[in-house]
Amino acid sequence: MTLASKLAEERRARLAAERLLELKQAELFAANRKLGKHAEKLSNEIVETRAEVNSVRTENQKVKSDLQVANEKIEIAERRLWLSIEAIQDGFAFFDADNRMIAANPSYLSVFDGLEEVTQGITYARLLQLLTDEGIVHIGDVASADWRKAMLDRWHRPTPPPVVLQLWNGQYIKLIDQRGHGGDIVSLAHNITDTVRYEAKLKKEQKRAEAASRAKSAFLANMSHEIRTPMNGVVGMADLLLDTGLSEEQRLFASTIKNSGEALLSIINDVLDYSKIEAEKLALRPEPFDLERCIHEVMTLLQPSAREKGVTLIVDYDLFLPTLFVGDPGRIRQVLTNLIGNAVKFTSSGHVMVRVVGEPHESTGKCEVHIAVEDTGIGIPEDKIGHIFGEFNQVEDDRNRAFEGTGLGLAITNRLINLMHGTIWVDSVEGKGSTFGFQLTLPVEEDLSLSPPALPDSVRKILVVDDRAINRSLLEKQMEQMGASVVVCASGREALENLKDIDLILTDYGMPDMDGLELTEALRAQGSDVPVVLLSSDPAVVQGDPSLGQSQGLLKKPVSRRDLFHKIAEATRVQDVLPVKDKIHSVVDASTLRQMRILAAEDNKTNQLVLGKLLKNLNIELRFANNGFEAVEAYSDMRPDLIFMDISMPKMDGKEATRRIRALENGTTVPIVALTAHAVDGDEEGILSAGLDHYLTKPLRKGAIMDMISRHQPKIAQNPFPPTDLKQSGT
Repeated sequence: MTLASKLAEERRARLAAERLLELKQAELFAANRKLGKHAEKLSNEIVETRAEVNSVRTENQKVKSDLQVANEKIEIAERRLWLSIEAIQDGFAFFDADNRMIAANPSYLSVFDGLEEVTQGITYARLLQLLTDEGIVHIGDVASADWRKAMLDRWHRPTPPPVVLQLWNGQYIKLIDQRGHGGDIVSLAHNITDTVRYEAKLKKEQKRAEAASRAKSAFLANMSHEIRTPMNGVVGMADLLLDTGLSEEQRLFASTIKNSGEALLSIINDVLDYSKIEAEKLALRPEPFDLERCIHEVMTLLQPSAREKGVTLIVDYDLFLPTLFVGDPGRIRQVLTNLIGNAVKFTSSGHVMVRVVGEPHESTGKCEVHIAVEDTGIGIPEDKIGHIFGEFNQVEDDRNRAFEGTGLGLAITNRLINLMHGTIWVDSVEGKGSTFGFQLTLPVEEDLSLSPPALPDSVRKILVVDDRAINRSLLEKQMEQMGASVVVCASGREALENLKDIDLILTDYGMPDMDGLELTEALRAQGSDVPVVLLSSDPAVVQGDPSLGQSQGLLKKPVSRRDLFHKIAEATRVQDVLPVKDKIHSVVDASTLRQMRILAAEDNKTNQLVLGKLLKNLNIELRFANNGFEAVEAYSDMRPDLIFMDISMPKMDGKEATRRIRALENGTTVPIVALTAHAVDGDEEGILSAGLDHYLTKPLRKGAIMDMISRHQPKIAQNPFPPTDLKQSGT
């Protein structure tokens, strides 16, 4: 091999070695670079791990610090809780799920004073054993084992009911135990000794108060009766005295006696009712009743007072409104008496009108009834209206100083309306009059789908005669609602000029110049046979006149719709049947009739005298009975047409006498009217439930007595009312 070849081969070997070295260096560099990155990553991870470790170490230190603070707070809270529990007077204890005591405050442990075993870990059953064995608790006649068993049964209930224990020293402990979710029980022993003693004291005071209330009620009932009985003599005799020939001065004295007696009775009624309301002893007694009849009964009682003052009483009862409802008729009548009585009292001229409207609901069977009492009296100042329903409140001014009273009437009325879930209101203009109204929602006792009664087919045109415009307006409205054509006249002479095509005449009796009877006589003298129905506020004055037979009927004002429609039907039916000459002279021969028989059961001689004097001028057979036994015997003997029955009589009272009379009746029922001086025990509802038909409170009022006789006069009896000088009596 040549030198050049060797040199070339060496050069090639060197170059290869250099290239290999370069490759190895490159690989080494790449490996170093990869190792550097791995070291860098590892270094970063080490740094992060160290940071996390430092963070955890810091967090642990913080948690340890917070836990220490929390433990300190818990210790403070527990210490404060136990200090509080130990400070309270009531016993407090904890029991675990095994019924062992965990802890208890000194008040709880004080019951077991001196018993060293009563400490932490004692069972509840052992505590009960100690209570009975040591005589700590008073268990009465119950056996110890039975008492402990009952207490353990209570303890194991999910919600143990509270129980009261009486200790040996007279103290009372109320145990209130509550079970937790884990079975632990918290027990509270509340000392209720003062409460028990206070309740016992209250019960004792309550019994005393109830006894005092019963004594007061008995006193009021007795005093009411004792006052009313002599007042019946005072007012009754004063009323009779006014019917005798007296000088003007004597008449003034007698009138003052009567008015003062009636004012005293009104005060007694208000005080009794207010006392019952305040004591919450006044209860409603709902029953079916006739609202329209109720209103007219109140009007009848107030008619004499209104007539003396020349005030007209009017009832405007909606023609399409039902009359039969369910309610407390006694209390509704009392409300009406207060409101209408006040209206008459404070009205010196004009009228008092009771307007009744309503909205029946067939779906509910109830009706919203609105009753308004309108007067033309002195009115109420605007600034006084807000106080008018308050207790003992009266409007004080120069005009009403003459009107005495307790100031309780409207307050009682307001309470009664509220008790019946109604509303009451007042609207007044001073010097022009007032309107008091109230609203009640009452169940209806009749078929709401029925139509009101219709006029006879023969009555198409009616002549209304009355000197008062408001009376004419009311009758005109009622007759037009019934489908009739109406002609109105203000006097009898005007009526005689408007007789063309008239089918019926409705005329007031007490008109100036020509009254109703004179108008009837003038009609008959002209040969007219048109039916005539008279209306009078005092029918007793008219009934004795022979000329009344020329008319077809007499109605008392204010007239109820039922009576008016019945009388119209009766009058037109008679006219259709009888010939003209019989229509004019169709008066029954009195010789074929007997006297009306009236029995009065009354034990008080003064009351007998008053009633006898009231009825002395009547054409009746009157018999008195001194007690219930005599009343029953007299009923069997005379079979009366009407009985006035006193309620409080010796041997047998009026209620029992009525029951026995009802038992003796055979087909015919005699009307029995209660006469009573009671206002508390003798409530109207209780009296009427005994079988009586009507209720009158003493002192007896002549108008009410006469109205009862007129209402129940049988057809086979003579007219009990004698002829009267109509011109002197007036209406």
